[in-house]
Amino acid sequence: MIVGMRKFAANLGFLFTERPFLERFGAAARAGFAAVELLVPFDTPAEAIARELERHRLVNLGFNIGPGDWAAGERGIASLPGREEEFRRSVAQALAYAETLRTPQFHPLAGIVPPGGDRARHRATYVENLRFAAREAARHGRTVVIETLNARDMPGYFLTTWADADAIREAVGEPNLKLQMDLYHTQVAEGDLTTKLRRYAGAIVHVQVAGVPDRHEPDEGEVDYRHIFRVLDEVGYSGWIGCEYRPRGRTEDGLGWRERREES
Repeated sequence: MIVGMRKFAANLGFLFTERPFLERFGAAARAGFAAVELLVPFDTPAEAIARELERHRLVNLGFNIGPGDWAAGERGIASLPGREEEFRRSVAQALAYAETLRTPQFHPLAGIVPPGGDRARHRATYVENLRFAAREAARHGRTVVIETLNARDMPGYFLTTWADADAIREAVGEPNLKLQMDLYHTQVAEGDLTTKLRRYAGAIVHVQVAGVPDRHEPDEGEVDYRHIFRVLDEVGYSGWIGCEYRPRGRTEDGLGWRERREES
């Protein structure tokens, strides 16, 4: 969906969930979206997803990789010592999916630090795993992104601050490791969105939105997205804006905010 100069993408892990997964692509296209994001797509064959993308003339912008055992409470493995071989297999799987889906980037989920865990050891593991992922991705013309998540929604998650994310990006030292700013997570964790957008604009390749504090449509709550969109213009951001929110009701009924935001 392109409204004015804004390019909005539908996150199919959050939007159109009233339908089975493969039916969400058509729903997104009918609602005017030209691009989608996926959460963790590996339970569905890549060929089946590719058919839906082609059928509805959609592009896939990205997905998460290496979730670990989500049902058991894991939230990624990229920073978990002792899981390096599993992580490398997840990178190979991600690159195969990215090739089939023509996906430009993916996000390795960092994981939870257990109580009393050695954060320095987790950090070293994360840096080495990201360096491996970025180098493998570069061979295939892909980008790796990292993203901070807030500790209210995801207690114990390794990466929660933008200062740490940028420091890790520099420590990895690979040019195709970039930053993804989820404005909902950033506001809950730290706030100060305008300053962060200006400070890290050069490394940000993707932005996601949701209302705060309830993660519904970005048309209410404590973040003024009219202001945020002006800041994105100011810093020269021309990429997609991912809609990663939980609709208050039926997805289609809540999409009017896109035009209202542009008109405000």
